[in-house]
Amino acid sequence: MSDKKLKIFVTRRWPEAAEDALRTHFEPTFNMSDVPLDKAALMDGFASHDIAAPTVSDKIDADIIAAGAKGNCQLIANYGVGVNHIDLAAAAAEAIPVTNTPGVLTDATADLTLTLMLVLCRRAGEGERELRAGEWSGWRPTHLVGRAMTGKRLGIIGMGRIGKAVARRAHFGFGMDICFYNRSPVGDVDDLKAVRMASVAEVCAVSDFVSLHCAASPDTYQILGTDALAALHDGAYVINTARGDVVDEAALVAALNAGTIGGAGLDVYQGEPDINPAILAARNTVLLPHLGSATVESRTAMGLKVVENANAFAAGQDLIDPVI
Repeated sequence: MSDKKLKIFVTRRWPEAAEDALRTHFEPTFNMSDVPLDKAALMDGFASHDIAAPTVSDKIDADIIAAGAKGNCQLIANYGVGVNHIDLAAAAAEAIPVTNTPGVLTDATADLTLTLMLVLCRRAGEGERELRAGEWSGWRPTHLVGRAMTGKRLGIIGMGRIGKAVARRAHFGFGMDICFYNRSPVGDVDDLKAVRMASVAEVCAVSDFVSLHCAASPDTYQILGTDALAALHDGAYVINTARGDVVDEAALVAALNAGTIGGAGLDVYQGEPDINPAILAARNTVLLPHLGSATVESRTAMGLKVVENANAFAAGQDLIDPVI
């Protein structure tokens, strides 16, 4: 590689410290409007820069990757850990490597998962809405009575970094029993006394809370579907801070409206930012706008991870966080 700074295409604004680090090492082009770019703009950005740094809000399909390959794009350095928005097969076919940012958003996403669990089971969202609307008539013994988290059982779907972090917070902080489903071997969970189950439905059958932390892929598409939801008891809660595609939203809405589960806390959705109106109207839900990694610390660290991977590429070194 030459000493000339490589050009990097950044599809959304980053925290200031991360952008400053990028400017130190590269010649960046930022999306100053910070709104989703259309396909034509993405194709042009990929084609005219050496490195592209997309986010989950960008659908990077085969056409965009082909445009990058015909132009200057030599690396897709994803800002985020999930890469289901990128056509990895197309990137591999064009020999364009893809990196991501694992590890740095684990704690933030785990904290938000516990936030959703608490707000949902203690009906805190309902209480705030009632208070702000001026509808609170005062304390009474039966008002907005929720459920305790302490001592309940938490089922984890996807026992990776984030799943383990959630399990440890729940087990050691709230005395919750842990069970889980994971497709691959899992280590470093002996301290949790966690019970491994053979299927998602088996996890659902014994859990008071089910929290999804699996990566989105064809194998996990709607992994929490009709059969698994039917196995939940009528007071159980579903939490999703993974990706919208891992839940069958129509089946979830049906279960919520029928009262066959206790509620759902969601941070991610199919087709976001467009949200299924049935989700918005469903009873007993807490809905957040994809805030899992939204701390200054995590979002800055994600940007610095992109810089590290891009620096390794520029130096002709092995990539730090290769996806393909």
